[in-house]
Amino acid sequence: MNAAAPLIDQFQRRISYLRLSVTDRCDLRCSYCMPEAQQFLPRKDVLSLEELHRLALGFIDRGVTRLRLTGGEPLVRRDMIELVKALGARLGQGLEELTLTTNGTRLGEFADRLREAGVRRINVSLDTLDRERFAALSRRDSLSQVLDGIAAARAAGLKIKINTVALKGTNEEEIPALIEWAHGQGMDLTLIEVMPLGEIEQDRFDQYLPLTRVRETLERRFTLTASNHRTGGPARYADIAETGGRIGFITPLTGNFCDGCNRVRVTATGQLYACLGGSEQVDLRAALRSADPNQELDRALDQAMRIKPERHHFAIDRAGAAPALARHMSTTGG
Repeated sequence: MNAAAPLIDQFQRRISYLRLSVTDRCDLRCSYCMPEAQQFLPRKDVLSLEELHRLALGFIDRGVTRLRLTGGEPLVRRDMIELVKALGARLGQGLEELTLTTNGTRLGEFADRLREAGVRRINVSLDTLDRERFAALSRRDSLSQVLDGIAAARAAGLKIKINTVALKGTNEEEIPALIEWAHGQGMDLTLIEVMPLGEIEQDRFDQYLPLTRVRETLERRFTLTASNHRTGGPARYADIAETGGRIGFITPLTGNFCDGCNRVRVTATGQLYACLGGSEQVDLRAALRSADPNQELDRALDQAMRIKPERHHFAIDRAGAAPALARHMSTTGG
């Protein structure tokens, strides 16, 4: 790899953050993310542990300093911890931070091992604290597992940020209570607008809750002060005086944040998507399986920088509209 060639796209944005999906499989079926009968990839199409490791090292050698492992649900992959250990060995040697996003169902089993492997911070996706609402949203009665997993992660010394998708008419009224619960346990919480990725049974127009509206509601209850805190992703933060905690807002629809984009995503099959909201992609699996994987991976990453778009064009502006892209979030990686 050419360590002297950082990843810089045509808009002079330096790419320092990789979100690497290790599987498209998930043990939940969240209604805003995928259909109940989701068809997952054949296992033979997914990159091997060795290929995921080699790919990640290739990015690190080109200047990526933050690496987030995603899915689907990353902890359902059997050899996941071995990958975390291998990548954790690069912390302090080009890699500054290794994190993951999880739904929390298996954190009770893996929290200690994640900490031992070098993970210090994780994101947990959680949209409600109500058992019946959780079961309806995720189509699985797993809230107690998630809460136990969060407790195990806290006990292991992991810093946790809760990610909550704001859903109109579903968890809209619960958001203040979620914030108070998270902050009461020393956890930040980030709200996310629902994204039009993949066909689902429901109309996302009916689910879409603009965070501009949510923030207005929160400001009638709490004192929000803009924060300069950043974690490497697209969230913009505010401090809440009454709780002593921090809240983030990820607004792909009401507040485009693409001008400062520093990240790319790679699927479990090795497809690099230069933009979550675009179809521009490069086949890294072909490069990894070529006769000269180091050189071909370098070439593929250079190509990705040439095709990365200036911005996404997500929109949820009318009922019955088709999703912006056919692929589901679980395929791309959260």
